[in-house]
Amino acid sequence: MAQKKEVIGGPLEINGRVLSLSRAIRAGDFVFLTGQIPMRDGVPMTDGSIQEQTRAILDDITETLATADCTRENVVKAMVWLRERADFPGFNEIYGEYFPVEPPTRSAIVSDLLVDVRVEVEVVAYRPLGDSA
Repeated sequence: MAQKKEVIGGPLEINGRVLSLSRAIRAGDFVFLTGQIPMRDGVPMTDGSIQEQTRAILDDITETLATADCTRENVVKAMVWLRERADFPGFNEIYGEYFPVEPPTRSAIVSDLLVDVRVEVEVVAYRPLGDSA
């Protein structure tokens, strides 16, 4: 029988408004997380250094992965959007702390973001159903 997709985690809210997207979706052995922006107490983190914002995002990603019974070790692909090219070294410093061994594949681009933050990160994890990793 074909596996159905499964919504992971509760609804996403910004400034008390529920967004029209899912936090994460499991589709077979893959878990797709929505793009994460740095948040503090349910509000976009528009202040702070690139290192602080990156740490906030990667902590949230770690928590969301846990709700899907995954860890950062299960991440196979990351996509990164930076508002400023000059932020890449600071981003990469923190990113390397969170993925020190066998890091996932990654793409990074410089782009305007829809929210006034410095960075957004999206990941895909691979964890076969029934795997007790």
